[in-house]
Amino acid sequence: MTSPFQTAVRSTVHHTRRHDAIDRMIDDDERKNLSVIAQLDGLRAEYRRRALEGLATCHASAELETLADESTLEPLLRRQASELA
Repeated sequence: MTSPFQTAVRSTVHHTRRHDAIDRMIDDDERKNLSVIAQLDGLRAEYRRRALEGLATCHASAELETLADESTLEPLLRRQASELA
């Protein structure tokens, strides 16, 4: 069985299933996996933004603050992380 994380990052999976997988990680409070998704450079921005929103839903302020300070993260995503923290 494929994990929600694997489903979310696999490019051959339909976007609806990828969004559902991210939502499942949010429901399961998978902060580490959501943080990784937010940082994945090759992943479309819509999934990365959803992961950031999910971290806010999980009340993961520490993770969001870390991402807001992450220089390798795109400025728009860093700003979103900062606003959500």
